[in-house]
Amino acid sequence: MLMTQWNEDIISVEGAGTLYGLFAARVRRTPDTVAYRSYDSHARIWQDTTWRDMGRAVERWRSALSVEGLAPGDRVAIHSRNCKEWVMFDQAAMSLGLVVVPLYVDDRPENIAYILEDAAVSLLLVNEATHWKNIAPVCQQLEELQRVLLMNAPDALSEQVSADKRIRLVTDWLEEGGGLPKVRVEDPHALASIVYTSGTTGRSKGVMLSHYNMLSVAHSALTMIDCYQEDLFLSFLPLSHTLERTAGYYLPIMAGATVAYARSVAQLAEDLLRIKPTVLIAVPRIFERVYGRIQGQLEKKPGPAHALFKLTVRIGWQRFLIGQQRMNWGVSQLCWPVLQRLVAGKITSRLGGCLRVAVSGGAPLPLTVAKTFIGLGVPILQGYGLTETSPVLSVNTLQDNDPASVGVALRGVDLRIGEDDELLARTPGMMLGYWNNHAATAEIIDRNGWLHTGDQARIEDGHVYITGRIKDILVLSNGEKVPPGDMETAIALDNRVDQCLVVGEGRSWLSAILVLNPDGWLGLAHRYGLDPYAPESLKDERLRSRMVARIREQLHHFPGYAKVRRVILTLEPWSVENGLLTPTLKVKRLPVLKRFSVDIDEIYGSGPA
Repeated sequence: MLMTQWNEDIISVEGAGTLYGLFAARVRRTPDTVAYRSYDSHARIWQDTTWRDMGRAVERWRSALSVEGLAPGDRVAIHSRNCKEWVMFDQAAMSLGLVVVPLYVDDRPENIAYILEDAAVSLLLVNEATHWKNIAPVCQQLEELQRVLLMNAPDALSEQVSADKRIRLVTDWLEEGGGLPKVRVEDPHALASIVYTSGTTGRSKGVMLSHYNMLSVAHSALTMIDCYQEDLFLSFLPLSHTLERTAGYYLPIMAGATVAYARSVAQLAEDLLRIKPTVLIAVPRIFERVYGRIQGQLEKKPGPAHALFKLTVRIGWQRFLIGQQRMNWGVSQLCWPVLQRLVAGKITSRLGGCLRVAVSGGAPLPLTVAKTFIGLGVPILQGYGLTETSPVLSVNTLQDNDPASVGVALRGVDLRIGEDDELLARTPGMMLGYWNNHAATAEIIDRNGWLHTGDQARIEDGHVYITGRIKDILVLSNGEKVPPGDMETAIALDNRVDQCLVVGEGRSWLSAILVLNPDGWLGLAHRYGLDPYAPESLKDERLRSRMVARIREQLHHFPGYAKVRRVILTLEPWSVENGLLTPTLKVKRLPVLKRFSVDIDEIYGSGPA
């Protein structure tokens, strides 16, 4: 598509006023353009919904909500996969001054119950009856929860569900709505949402975000990265994740772009081919998994295929540097059209072939992965932020992209380096505080209004480089301090490893707990003559030594401290369900250490290999 066919239609922060005001302004401006694209599993087709359709639907939801007896400031929660109904509920609730509390569908029932109780949620929208059945037992004692709405439910509900007087089916509930109430929220600085953080080290904290917080960040992002009416987003990060909510939901409304909702992560590859998105917002794990598959496929191919792939990435990376004006053109660039046709184009076509920009956030993107995709022609921009900052603080741009950095500060955001090299921030997106937790608020935001990110960083030529995490430093018995995060990321790039945790606090040397890739386990066990179904096979010293050697290969560019001497192997993945991952898929370090405490004591008791 020619650039002359790309059109901008940005709604300003002032023109929006509030998040509902943003939605209403978009409905007025472009009522007949496509707002959302969804898959109808019954008809087995993708269906488009215009902004006019969305406006009418939100009015129905607003009408039904108005008869629930809720007052501005009351909390309502949503427990649903991404869909246009998520947007309808969110907009209708905010128009009435209600505070939306998003929940992760895959979160543990106990944590969901804690959030509902802590936020004193009055009304809960649930996508599936089966989801409610999973969380109902831990929600029975929640006195504040007066209404549960089910979007999708079987014709014959179980006795447990149908006997609960709080439950209504959304289809029936919408039909019984009252008259259309007037909009009750007009203050941009009013509380719009309470977003609970992942809680890697303890109970989740409720981050209070205003309308202005999220509006200002979305608009600042649009001053850094152009977004057009013709853009098509593919949404698959959960909308309960603040990055997806701000950048994948409110930002497209502000720009007038279309959002397509992926059917599931398992069907993401098919949806990319069908939807052909121009914009993709993802966490690094998505790119890491694709990278791992590519490496696994290359291992099965002959040497010339390896060489051709490496040549493509190298020439493509040089091409990128030339475009960034960091390298002069060379004759080797004449090879690119052939390499693009033979290698790069085949990979980018699997992403739909129309990708204009891909944004990675939520965790560090390994430089090896970034250079590989950029070399293949995938324009990845890494950004950085926190839930507490709505969430983006910095991002690379297409014109000034250094994938080793997390970009430059958004417009209106001030960043500086404090004590212990900690990155401090002041931003229009800064939260109002933690819900019911003044002590935690005072701990993260100082008297001068600087938010302490907890991340160590340096700033060079405006670019921010994250160098470590203050609280995640391992201190060895000799006093040496080791930041494990980058090591774990590098180790997990090995296609034999799915998950990793580096261990060594208070010890004299480092070890690692590795969750092996189950797809490669049978072949690995066969190679060493091991029974793949016997638990003791994972303690075979030959196997352990081989995995230590593979780790050393992954860490060969790291400083001398990065030496892992022993490993603990497991096949059981760390998940949200078993309490070892947060809903945003971050490893819970302390629970993992507790789970493997006996194995850790055993390997340290036997000394290093």
